[in-house]
Amino acid sequence: MDRLGEVVSNRPGVADWTPTRALETMDQYGIRTAIGSISTPGIWWGDAAAARTLARACNEYGAELVRTYPGRFGFFASVPLPDVDASCAEIAYSFDVLGANGVVFMTNYGDRWPGDAAFAPVFRELNRRRATVFFHPTVADCCRGLLPDVGPSMIEYPFDTTRAIVSLLTSGTFSSNPDIAWIFSHGGGALPMLAARIAAQVARPPVADRIPNGAAYEFGRLRFDVANATSPPALAALLRFAPVGNVLFGTDFPYGQMETVVDGLRDAGLAPETLAAIEAGNARALLQLDG
Repeated sequence: MDRLGEVVSNRPGVADWTPTRALETMDQYGIRTAIGSISTPGIWWGDAAAARTLARACNEYGAELVRTYPGRFGFFASVPLPDVDASCAEIAYSFDVLGANGVVFMTNYGDRWPGDAAFAPVFRELNRRRATVFFHPTVADCCRGLLPDVGPSMIEYPFDTTRAIVSLLTSGTFSSNPDIAWIFSHGGGALPMLAARIAAQVARPPVADRIPNGAAYEFGRLRFDVANATSPPALAALLRFAPVGNVLFGTDFPYGQMETVVDGLRDAGLAPETLAAIEAGNARALLQLDG
């Protein structure tokens, strides 16, 4: 658990997270409902049995929050990928018994990205359920400590989000699972800037054969949250790239501060209807939330 200890110790506020603290901060910024999920480094440490146990514990806790604080919390279930069979079993339990709002994945699992052919049964099951699937970035084994004094959250997280999207695109996972609602954090990483470049390079066989509707069509189905993406250049790029209806509120709390996102959106000069859609309306419709 060395990596988990490092993440927690380097992030004041993470280790002392409590529902009470979260609700106080939510109330301060007018946030009615939070959808919680396990962030980087996730629950996979190379031990399949431990990952199954940890996934179940996290999901039971998420469901308990929902029961204890009605209307204030939802949760995206963790699954023990890359253990495919156990992941499918946990998906069934999380949706059918616990009432999860969706599933969370990391953008990579060591040296494998989500479009890996071995993971296809997991996404087929999620497509059958018309599930919401959320991705949070983590650093891949290949890319740790590449530059001195540069932590993974500076560069690797947004670029690994982009790698995950490209993996799902080029493998045909997006096109073969049209009923999944895909959400990517942090404004989609570098995708808004690189989308045209990616689309041009996947328009040739054999990759093009796996994307029958084209890259632009698949990109147009993706949703993005605005956590760490409300600086004026980042938000402008995202809103030029994605339909407003595909942009969702997100904060990264307790890793990040809620006020950064709230203030960034409200200082962006957005039309009232656009702001209302991003802050609440889009997520409410997607996740069928009340209030």
